[in-house]
Amino acid sequence: MTTVYTQHDAQLEPLRGHRIAVIGYGSQGRAHALNLRDSGLDVTVGLRPGGASWQAACDDGWSPLTVPDAVRGAALVSVLVPDMAQRSVLESQVFGELASGATLLFAHGFAVHYGLVHPPDGVDVALVAPKSPGDRVRAEYRRGRGVPCLLAIHHDATGGALERTLAYADGLGATRAGVLATTFAEETETDLFGEQTVLCGGVTELVTSGFEVLVEAGYQPEVAYFECLHELKLIVDLLHHGGLARMHRYVSETARYGDMTRGPRIIDGRVKQQMRDILGEIRSGAFAREWIDEDQAGRPLFQALTDQDLGHAVEEVGRTLRSRMDWLNDGAEAEP
Repeated sequence: MTTVYTQHDAQLEPLRGHRIAVIGYGSQGRAHALNLRDSGLDVTVGLRPGGASWQAACDDGWSPLTVPDAVRGAALVSVLVPDMAQRSVLESQVFGELASGATLLFAHGFAVHYGLVHPPDGVDVALVAPKSPGDRVRAEYRRGRGVPCLLAIHHDATGGALERTLAYADGLGATRAGVLATTFAEETETDLFGEQTVLCGGVTELVTSGFEVLVEAGYQPEVAYFECLHELKLIVDLLHHGGLARMHRYVSETARYGDMTRGPRIIDGRVKQQMRDILGEIRSGAFAREWIDEDQAGRPLFQALTDQDLGHAVEEVGRTLRSRMDWLNDGAEAEP
């Protein structure tokens, strides 16, 4: 049975009077630190001196510390640096200063689930993963609302891991929207699957393939861009706000009929089998090992594929068209 925690299940008391160290000040780090501080908790930010995020933290009114200084004496350490940086940061700057009985908290389970890091036995290991970019986490908190989060306890050394982790989620504002109980494995594997097959990999391949088919058939690249990329936001917004029902309500009957009769020819049994294969690579750890090896080799394939993506004709056409759409920047949220 699914467990969802709300404000009725959480309180800040397990963290009151105890210091929280937020390590990293990117999109999530900034939002977590500011929300927790505004909730009345004792928060410090641990960063690399002289980095861009150090100055950003100063601009927000923090007096950041080095990572070891921030961790020393903290009851909860929130690790909000990129997956591939976590092992180095934790082993060289965190574990040696981490107090027995402290809570080590992550926003994504990759490094723990795939064994990149091995926290000390005497600490709680937990996860609070907001299901929105950091800017939305911050914006909704300031509106008196919150974004949903996932919560998991990987190791409960103290017997109080859940209470502390719920207090952290409450400080973020997440209990206002609901905090869904999960595991490190489920959060990590479903997150990677969604990114690879639907949200990033699936969508971008659909967009570029559709664009190429239209252009190769003789249609204007600008028209192909509008039909295959620009208007995607209209449909995603409908789905985001009201699921399939809202999309069906607001698109034309012609679009609905085409959706239901032609969509299954695009996303067919072969595609679903490829999705199952990709899920198998995620669950076995094959994808994680591949990505770790690529990172350790200096990311040559990563860079080559990035250059290929950004050099695609849909990007060249898009840059010109977007420059004429002033409204794209009106009230736009900062980059996630």
